[in-house]
Amino acid sequence: SRLKPFNCEECDLHFGQKSDLLTHQKIHTGEKPYQCLECKKFFCRKGTLRIHVRIHTGEKPYKCWECGKSFSSKSALWSHGKTHAGIKSYKCFECGKCFTTSSG
Repeated sequence: SRLKPFNCEECDLHFGQKSDLLTHQKIHTGEKPYQCLECKKFFCRKGTLRIHVRIHTGEKPYKCWECGKSFSSKSALWSHGKTHAGIKSYKCFECGKCFTTSSG
């Protein structure tokens, strides 16, 4: 791909920057160089460790502008935002109903 010239030979995902490819490849090698000093758990990405540490600190820097609820990550806030928008991305294979979260 022209916009994403760096591809992973393990799974054929493509990346725009070589550094992103190198970070991604840690998934395949199992390399986890970043350790939480609180619980000793290891992570392959520095950003994932940073979000994890918020479990211990209680930090929730991302606030919903609609209801004021706070979250520890942008992705958690984004998922929460779907509830306000009425977006139901998850369909139950048994009953056919749709839900905003995978847990129903």
